[in-house]
Amino acid sequence: MSTPLAPAFVARRSAKREPLVQPFLKWAGGKRQLLAAIRPLIPTKIDRYYEPFVGGGAVLFDLQPRSAVINDCNAELVNCYTMIRDHPEELFLEVEKFANTREAFYDIRERDRNPDFVSLPPIERAARLLYLNKTCYNGLFRVNSQGQFNVPFGNYRNPLIADPAVIRAVSRYLNASGVTLLNTDFGEALKDTKRGDFVYMDPPYDPVSDTSSFTGYNLNGFDRAEQCRLKEVCDTLTTRGVKVLLSNSDTPFIRDLYASKEYAIHTVQARRNINSVAAKRGKVDEVFILNYSV
Repeated sequence: MSTPLAPAFVARRSAKREPLVQPFLKWAGGKRQLLAAIRPLIPTKIDRYYEPFVGGGAVLFDLQPRSAVINDCNAELVNCYTMIRDHPEELFLEVEKFANTREAFYDIRERDRNPDFVSLPPIERAARLLYLNKTCYNGLFRVNSQGQFNVPFGNYRNPLIADPAVIRAVSRYLNASGVTLLNTDFGEALKDTKRGDFVYMDPPYDPVSDTSSFTGYNLNGFDRAEQCRLKEVCDTLTTRGVKVLLSNSDTPFIRDLYASKEYAIHTVQARRNINSVAAKRGKVDEVFILNYSV
């Protein structure tokens, strides 16, 4: 089943939504531009919200559920969320230590080449991630086969590395709502879901061509075997009565994978701005896959 999304849905937002609670990082494949299309697909009643591939958190922060479990395979990203929740003021002080120069950037980038990197204070690693994300080229997060950050310097004149108003608002939300932060496998992150819960999944996308796969997000490539395992998790959640909304690229493989009566497929156009060749950036078809009716 394939249904085009109408452009003018009424957004289902809470009246108590805090507008400053918003993504604090640039993130490849982030969903800020698609929020108007995602909002009308969100169930009106949710017991607990789960997001096993949270990334930059655009959907989480737009919905601002009262109870949530978020997860990501990127340990440095989850550490950054944790430091924002627990130590926002200390994080500002740490970020101020970094200069926006080419020399400083490459010195800070090189720190994960040191075997002692994982033993650095969590607040220092979180500040490093914020700094690199806002000063590197095109706001990418990419690591090489050794797990080392390898995006070049962006040469931005005056980037805002840590917006105090946003960071503080996110910290308040994560604390007030008791958001659980996990750094584990997506299947493990969803093991406690039950009927009445809602899961939004934004996994690494199925590549639309042999050269388009963005595999530098973490050391573990998310190939088609992983897409099939994700589908099995979706099937388990469906039998459990958990509502699932999943984003992915519009490829024959993904359409075939979810071509059963349990799932509805909606198409949407998204603008992709991350490509080394500017001419290849532009609108592409994506799909939203649901196991419930809207």
